[in-house]
Amino acid sequence: MNEDLPNIVSERIQAIDIKRLAQSDEPYHPPRIMMLYGSLRERSYSRLMTEEAAKVLSHLGAEVKFFNPTGLPLVDDAPDSHEKVQELRKLSLWSEAQVWCSPERHGAMTGIMKTQIDWLPLAPIGGVRPTQGRTLALMQVCGGSQSFNCVNQMRILGRWMRMITIPNQSSVPKAFLEFEENGRMKPTPFYNRMVDVMEELMKFTILTRGRSAYLVDRYSERVESAEELSKRVNQKSN
Repeated sequence: MNEDLPNIVSERIQAIDIKRLAQSDEPYHPPRIMMLYGSLRERSYSRLMTEEAAKVLSHLGAEVKFFNPTGLPLVDDAPDSHEKVQELRKLSLWSEAQVWCSPERHGAMTGIMKTQIDWLPLAPIGGVRPTQGRTLALMQVCGGSQSFNCVNQMRILGRWMRMITIPNQSSVPKAFLEFEENGRMKPTPFYNRMVDVMEELMKFTILTRGRSAYLVDRYSERVESAEELSKRVNQKSN
């Protein structure tokens, strides 16, 4: 039993038997999941939300790692050799799945959330995106009434980065009412929805990670060499 979860929650969230589900030629190590959140506040509800989600993922059998965006420079304001950029990219390459959670600010995801996503390169080697084939779950927290602006925006980004973005998503309105003083999420329908999303992420990850190379294989990329494709996508306009 996971002591980080309430007893009643631990009893109702069943750990996934990865070895039983995996075929003989598929990986059956714990799914590797990277967590990104979009606020630097001391009491960051997007961070608290991802921490709560991480507890569920760990209970389900995943290996979870966080990226702390403190100190991450703006894109084009530092070289990609910057230590925080390298840390983020290494975590992304390590991951088989990712969770993105952003607060909504001015009707959109926060700048720090977008900066983290923008530092993940689209085409470091020809046209192959290092995020392609990974599964992705999306969540957002709101200061006021419920909105889906952030998850909708991040869904577009996930598609552009060729990630397998799961259908379910979570949006928590008036997040300041949904967490206890100790940072734990209250047992409400919003908590239940978050658990639904994490369970679905685990299922999609286990079902697709052994086949991600096949799922993202494209004819247009097979007929061009990496060098030719790089020249085409990086050509300057007249």
